[in-house]
Amino acid sequence: PISIGFNCALGAKDLRPHVQAVSSIAHTNVSVHPNAGLPNELGDYDDTPDYMASQLQEFAESGLVNIVGGCCGTRPEHIAAISEAITDIHPRKCPEHTPICRLSGLEPLYMDEVAGFINVGERTNVAGSAKFKNLIMEGDFDTALDIARDQVINGAQIVDVNMDDAMLDAVTAMPKFLNLIASEPDISRVPLMIDSSKWEVLEAGLKTVQGKGVVNSISLKEGEDEFLRHAREIRRYGAATVVMAFDEDGQADTKQRMIDICSRCYKLLTEEVGFPPEDIIFDPNVFPIATGIEEHSNFSKDYIEATAELKEKLPHIQISGGVSNMSFSMRGNNPMREAMHSVFLYHAVKAGMDMGIVNAGQLAVYSDIPEDLRGRIEDVVFNTREDGTERLLEVAEEAIGQKRSNVIDLSWRENSVN
Repeated sequence: PISIGFNCALGAKDLRPHVQAVSSIAHTNVSVHPNAGLPNELGDYDDTPDYMASQLQEFAESGLVNIVGGCCGTRPEHIAAISEAITDIHPRKCPEHTPICRLSGLEPLYMDEVAGFINVGERTNVAGSAKFKNLIMEGDFDTALDIARDQVINGAQIVDVNMDDAMLDAVTAMPKFLNLIASEPDISRVPLMIDSSKWEVLEAGLKTVQGKGVVNSISLKEGEDEFLRHAREIRRYGAATVVMAFDEDGQADTKQRMIDICSRCYKLLTEEVGFPPEDIIFDPNVFPIATGIEEHSNFSKDYIEATAELKEKLPHIQISGGVSNMSFSMRGNNPMREAMHSVFLYHAVKAGMDMGIVNAGQLAVYSDIPEDLRGRIEDVVFNTREDGTERLLEVAEEAIGQKRSNVIDLSWRENSVN
């Protein structure tokens, strides 16, 4: 755009904090064309040319604006006074920003050191939640919204929405659900991740979602031409994208394949599409471990090592992953799965993992996991013992008996105010 800014509205004085906020982040010119104050009881405007000129002169001297003018109530004498007041003042300079991934719902999400690891809520997914799927199939979208809301309450900073099911018209269901989310500020304040294996569903979501969301996902599975076409469309819609480590030969299942495919995608996206590297989120593939199959033993170790190397090799990228995949061999044993997720994330985040699709309300605290159990899980994650899976299975039954308490301890309220 030539500029982004404000016109009409409240008059110059009350517009100032909004102009200042946008001025500090906009990569383009900032414009302001205020009313001559708010209309009085007769519908007239009371701000004089000299008063308006002095207000806009201060905007310009503070380096907030590039383009100024007037809207309702301003006359030729207002414009003349404004023009004279700002004639010798240099226009605002666009700020330079560190390239980090910036997403938004109603509120911005900066993926920097302050934000730390980003939790992507996984429960609004018909493939991953039987409860959510049943609600969508029955057309009970209002109750389904409660699942999205609970995720945000439990700490999800992005909400993943997936409608891929053979019995569901996902092209219709995706925008319908996204529109309902848009009317719920306590959900829509966070960015959304449009999740589908079908391009037409992703595009339906891109046409609907407000703010700056994330597409999940694109890959080289169908070749470079389709990959580039989809990437250009995502860029045109203004979203970030997850890129799977998947090429014409299948999914990357070794460290070197993860690095090779992601590096190839990075080169195509940055050099041929002009995709901002900070808006590229690689998913090198999280696969199940502790399955008893020897070929699976290095999956988590390879993911963690590939993450560290990719972060060093490819500037400004983000790394994500579907965390629950790694514990799939323990399905039915939620306490064990939560402990495995916590241990995996502890090491993956240290290696450079930025975000993950995970149930934010069901994550064990790493330091709270019993030392023996934690050690056995780490043996499996890093494949340091041949009998690692057997040793983990020995304590799996004990973990089943542990039940998470959802009761919130409010005993602190009984203390004195001091």
